[in-house]
Amino acid sequence: MKNIFYLLLLVLIFTSCNEYQKAIKSEDIAAKYKVGEALYNEGKFSKATRLFEQVIPQYRGKAQAERLNFLNADALFQMNQFYAAAYHFESFVSAYPKSSKIEEALFKAAKSFSKLSPVYSKDQEDTYTALEKLQEYINVYPESENATEVNALVKELNFKLEKKSFETAKQYNRISDFKASIASVDNFVIDFPGSSLREEALYIKFDSAYQLAIRSVEYKKKARLESAITNYKTLKRAYATSTFLEDATLKHEDALEKLEQYNTKS
Repeated sequence: MKNIFYLLLLVLIFTSCNEYQKAIKSEDIAAKYKVGEALYNEGKFSKATRLFEQVIPQYRGKAQAERLNFLNADALFQMNQFYAAAYHFESFVSAYPKSSKIEEALFKAAKSFSKLSPVYSKDQEDTYTALEKLQEYINVYPESENATEVNALVKELNFKLEKKSFETAKQYNRISDFKASIASVDNFVIDFPGSSLREEALYIKFDSAYQLAIRSVEYKKKARLESAITNYKTLKRAYATSTFLEDATLKHEDALEKLEQYNTKS
């Protein structure tokens, strides 16, 4: 029985490959379309798109064009060719605004853009585009069955932007550009007020303010020590049990001692 099964499988594969080769070489666009759709249904997306791309121009303006263009876009999506898939899905939406496939095309276009979003350390232009496309989709289809997935994607993409902003502030602190670090934390807190990274961000701001103060020229030191102490109070008030408080408290006490010297002199 196993031998028969494998023999039938080989015959099927050979027949499929033979049909594909014939279709590729054929001038019959209907045959190319038929074989391409069969290959798409079998999950052989690469071969399907090769045939679709050959006949799409010939079907322009015909009834079959709508389905053909959707299948081509979806085959690219299934192959993880997300730049091409996004382009073809958006072209489909533009060309067939009344299609029954519009919602699916919009969703997969938006999802394609989300797949193009890089790791947080890289430029986030594609992330912003993905968020825009996902928002446009959910605005049009707020009750969609895809809403849960869209919300999860939005959350994931927003966290990349949070992480990017947070790591920028952290990096400035690491390279001792304390003014830039403080400014970056301020921007981060404004842009992402509910972030899970806010606690560490406030510590980084305090540490940057403290480091800036103790390294300052004399005439700026008093005001900067006062600013560091204020930032410590903000951290402690917001996160009374913070894991960063032990280190922050030592620096705060040092700042208080140094500030007291200025107050004694005055």
